[in-house]
Amino acid sequence: MKLERKHAILFLAIAVWNVLSYANFARNLLETATSGEERAAGYYVAHVVLIVVNLAIAVVLGRLGWKAWRATSPSAARGSTQESARR
Repeated sequence: MKLERKHAILFLAIAVWNVLSYANFARNLLETATSGEERAAGYYVAHVVLIVVNLAIAVVLGRLGWKAWRATSPSAARGSTQESARR
């Protein structure tokens, strides 16, 4: 499958959304922990795992989106036509 510019935008948007939403989630979780609210340790473990996994997904999607963006840029297309013209 060939990735297009619209795919790059989608991947980058999802990555940014994941980072922003889970950073907010992490901040709220930290506030809950420091406020003295009684919660089981499993509550914090489960939520920290969710945060780490979703931030890892954001990194993967961000890298994929960035590579797709660069591959579909006008300069990348120009470079490939110049290279084929040399042959």
